Amino acid sequence: QVQLVESGGGLVQAGASLRLSCAASGRTFSTYNMGWFRQAPGKERAFVAAVTKNGDSTYYADSVKGRFTISRDNAKNTVYLQMNSLKPEDTAVYYCAADLTLPKAKITAATMTSKNNYDYWGQGTQVTVSS
Repeated sequence: QVQLVESGGGLVQAGASLRLSCAASGRTFSTYNMGWFRQAPGKERAFVAAVTKNGDSTYYADSVKGRFTISRDNAKNTVYLQMNSLKPEDTAVYYCAADLTLPKAKITAATMTSKNNYDYWGQGTQVTVSS
């Protein structure tokens, strides 16, 4: 079992920055890939960013490229999402997710961005960006 706890959400104005954190426990953190997803009211949960287990590859949704950065600290069992130049359309509940089962040979942009490949999810943290 893996437990994921997000923090760092809040209410900010457009143009501001926030850093989300996701603390993991229960299994060896460096053995799983991590992702961030978000869900706005009335919409499907959507991919935001992902990072492989050793941090050597990252993936981003087009809507956040150049503004958001995903990183991880395996010594602290934590993955981060630095969000800059926030826009009202970034308003959503942000979830971190862990993938424990995807073989290295099957890691592609398609698999890392699919919520169906993630095994564990946090409870989410609200990010609200006002205009």
